[in-house]
Amino acid sequence: MYGKKVWFFPDGDRPPLGDSAMKGHESYVVLNPNEADAHVEFTLYFEDREPIRSIRMTVGRERVKCFQTHNPDHFGVHTLPIATQYAAKVESDVPVIVQYGRLDERQVNLAYYTTMGYPIDDC
Repeated sequence: MYGKKVWFFPDGDRPPLGDSAMKGHESYVVLNPNEADAHVEFTLYFEDREPIRSIRMTVGRERVKCFQTHNPDHFGVHTLPIATQYAAKVESDVPVIVQYGRLDERQVNLAYYTTMGYPIDDC
């Protein structure tokens, strides 16, 4: 099996959607290269309040899925407000690969970047 079961992302910050054709957003992309569905759980940590726990999602076997933090179909009632600093932990019952991406269109040149999280070896 490829991947890890626990990933950390210390720099979350949802940008505004903006007015351009490419809307500002952030997302977590989860690749499940395994032969079993991945049951994924997000925990969100904040500077000034208690964590939000148990945001659950599923990624099918041998599939990739993009979870956008502004999309209620993905994060339910826990969609993130704009310009709120947070960190995330992503846990899965099978090993997965997780990448974070953010498109910030507040400047003319746009700013899109992706980063891999910090994977934790199985305990």
